[in-house]
Amino acid sequence: MWCTCKHHWPNLYYTYVNGTSCEHLRLCPQGNTCCTSEMEDKFGQQSKWEFENLVEETSHDLRSTFVSRHKKFDEFFLELLENTERSLNEMFVRTYGKPYMQNSEVFQNLFAELKRYYTGGNVNLEEMLNDFWSRLLERMFTLLNSQYIITEDYLECISKYTDQLKPFGDVPRKLKAQVTRAFIAARTFVQGLSVGREVANRVSKVSSTPACIRALTKMMYCPYCQAMPSVKPCNNYCLNVMKGCLANQADLDPEWNQYVDAMLLVAQRLEGPFNIESVMEPIDVKISEGIMNMQDNSVQVSYRVFQGCGQPKPSGMGSRSTRGVSDVFNARFRPYSPEERPTTAAGTSLDRLVIDIKEKLKLFKKFWSNLPEDICQPHRVTAGNATDDEQCWNGHTKGRYFPEVLKDGLTNQVNNPEVGVDITRPDTFIRQQIMALRVMTNKLKNAYNGNDIYFQDSSDEGSGSGSGSGCTEACVTEFEFASTEAPMVGADRSGSGPVEDSAAATHPAPSAVLPASLALLALALHRLWR
Repeated sequence: MWCTCKHHWPNLYYTYVNGTSCEHLRLCPQGNTCCTSEMEDKFGQQSKWEFENLVEETSHDLRSTFVSRHKKFDEFFLELLENTERSLNEMFVRTYGKPYMQNSEVFQNLFAELKRYYTGGNVNLEEMLNDFWSRLLERMFTLLNSQYIITEDYLECISKYTDQLKPFGDVPRKLKAQVTRAFIAARTFVQGLSVGREVANRVSKVSSTPACIRALTKMMYCPYCQAMPSVKPCNNYCLNVMKGCLANQADLDPEWNQYVDAMLLVAQRLEGPFNIESVMEPIDVKISEGIMNMQDNSVQVSYRVFQGCGQPKPSGMGSRSTRGVSDVFNARFRPYSPEERPTTAAGTSLDRLVIDIKEKLKLFKKFWSNLPEDICQPHRVTAGNATDDEQCWNGHTKGRYFPEVLKDGLTNQVNNPEVGVDITRPDTFIRQQIMALRVMTNKLKNAYNGNDIYFQDSSDEGSGSGSGSGCTEACVTEFEFASTEAPMVGADRSGSGPVEDSAAATHPAPSAVLPASLALLALALHRLWR
């Protein structure tokens, strides 16, 4: 009897006669075979390549979701800021005219600082907003008392009385509470999307151990050496192999699940009364309300300032300009009508964006521990759970697979029947990603409670304060040991490119890339049997 094997690799065409084995194989069963040790080596390389691609394919939806949703939220928040600033400027020009235009830099600085905070600047929101109202008080006091010479020293004195005078009523206090909580939630949520994106990209680039490659080769290619190219691995057999090869990835799951839960908590803040859209869109009306309060109480405010800071010197202009300024500041704002609400690059409201990401996040819980089951699907690797489970490859022959399926994680692989796993040596790279998730989860929980942990100690102006979707120096310090610095918010506007490109740009694949010639040959292999 002649048996002929032919594969689409050069120089791998050979025969055996009357059941006599051509070579002594190291992995596949001995006896009647048409494989050589050279073929086993090639199969090992091919198995490693296929396994890495299986993990990337199975995690594609996870990675692409984080890439696309991070981009959408980032675009939404940035354009919301731009639209709000433009709307305020247009309405203040129309309503207040020249007095506003002469002092517009006060408002421009407000939005510049809000954007700098969102994109990662070292900005203490509460102090910045206090400073805005102090500068506005100085400008308005000067305008409303133009008959006096108001010096820099006098303005500094005025600022000391801001809290006592409450010239703008309760508007600053309410707006500060709304803006700080809204921006903390928005920035931290987008940063959370960025960290999830980076962790998913990096962990999906698996590094296969020699023991894993041997087990994969035995499972995926030894059937060909036994003249059974159409027989696929048994499902439980595949699960044990994958649980051994992906043991460290499964250990990411507990921290990943906590991270997802924390993201869902902050998502609630994006839907509630402190969501950034509902806070920012009417901010011009709220600031105008404060201006009206100042105008209505200008006489009392001026009197109390004169009591505390002294009577300023007359400017020699008399009061001839006072009435004109008062008339300008007495103008009242009208709120937005629905058709005037800004549109965004994301093409949808924040509520719809949040509903979408919440649904996705819930699907991604337990992703890493479910990875073996997701890979060992009939359309990918296995014969499935057919009624006749005698017709699958069990690692030795065609027949039932008897060993039990192990639990997930590194410590449960001590007796893995298919893959030799050293449970005393956790993967350092995976541990780094676990720590990155832990740090992010802590930030998310603080953001949910309205706390910006970057400002527990913000005395160093050059330390950075984190960002919406990434990290500045302060965040790098926390992630330094994890080598998981996420990109800055607003910095990856080309994120619509391929997910694989995004991952490659941030972290090289842990495993070596197959030589081009082997990759081409592997792609040409159609697993034909003659």
